Amino acid sequence: MATAYSDPHKRAQETRRRVLEMADLIRHDGGDAAVYPQMRGTTPAQAIEMFLALLQDRLPVWLRTLDHLVYSAGKGRVNDNLLPVARAGIDYYAEVQAVAMPAFISPSITVRYREALRATKLGPASEIGPLAEYLALELRLGRVSPDVTPEASARLLLAGCFRHAYYEMFIGPGMGLSRDDGAREIVRELRLEVVTPRAPALS
Repeated sequence: MATAYSDPHKRAQETRRRVLEMADLIRHDGGDAAVYPQMRGTTPAQAIEMFLALLQDRLPVWLRTLDHLVYSAGKGRVNDNLLPVARAGIDYYAEVQAVAMPAFISPSITVRYREALRATKLGPASEIGPLAEYLALELRLGRVSPDVTPEASARLLLAGCFRHAYYEMFIGPGMGLSRDDGAREIVRELRLEVVTPRAPALS
């Protein structure tokens, strides 16, 4: 399991550096200059530039939010600690997905992006790692159910955030749960916290 940086600011700076490195890898062969009608005059290469600019700004903030979780271990309630993370995750995925989709009309850019993602190690593990580490700490402290698998639970939380953002993008806000309600549902239904058995009723 990945170990969180002791300094989240340093992690943010490292993330920005890797996004810039990713951009260089994607641009290496000149980009895709074809104009697609559905993109209204914007080429996939131009779309990927906009996506990478957004990623450089938003990804470090999102990862810093995840990194800070480790400092909450043993404090407050686990669900309360995870709730702002789930809400931030929905916001992040909603914003990034909306900008990313046009860029990936081009198969050649999609392939280059996947290669750059692997080369810079900015794939899903960069998000799952710090969240799983936090859950592992809470598990050792006895604050989450002993049958919880930290990495699997981290994946499920992030998948819930991604799904909420994805559906909102297609059906529009207001058609389903609000982002706040969605975040609460995602955290609640993971059922991470230890449940204290109720005392039997006195007869």
